[in-house]
Amino acid sequence: MTRGHLAVFVVILAVLWAALSGHTESLIITFGVLSVTAVAWVSIRMGIVDDEALPLRRLGTRFLPYWSWLAREIFRSNVHVARVILSPTMPINPRFVHFKSTQKSDMGVVAFANSITLTPGTVTVEIEDRSILVHALTDTTADPQGAAEMDRRVSAMEA
Repeated sequence: MTRGHLAVFVVILAVLWAALSGHTESLIITFGVLSVTAVAWVSIRMGIVDDEALPLRRLGTRFLPYWSWLAREIFRSNVHVARVILSPTMPINPRFVHFKSTQKSDMGVVAFANSITLTPGTVTVEIEDRSILVHALTDTTADPQGAAEMDRRVSAMEA
């Protein structure tokens, strides 16, 4: 782990702790500092904070455009699933579909699988040899073109 990774990791932990705790009392802040220090120390000992887990060079240029696109897709899928559920005929067609992953790293495959699961109407069930098994609620959510677009965007983010 480089010093840059450690510094960014500690800042992210501290900001997350501060945002989630909402406390400003000195004792609680002291506990927060101790907690962040302990987590950083354990992470260093385990060797889990590296360029794959915390890719500093990609944060602004690749992650933000992808996450904004994914947020739009999640919203659109929410609307679609709400319409399906509220429809008197409930036009669901649940099924399992396989999608191929083109990512180069395990982290990329996991990002793709998690992106599928974050999108309402789909759940990643299994990943095996770059093949992702997905449970889809409708024909629209099982569309291979939508998965291909997501796969392409995750691969671009990973590059």
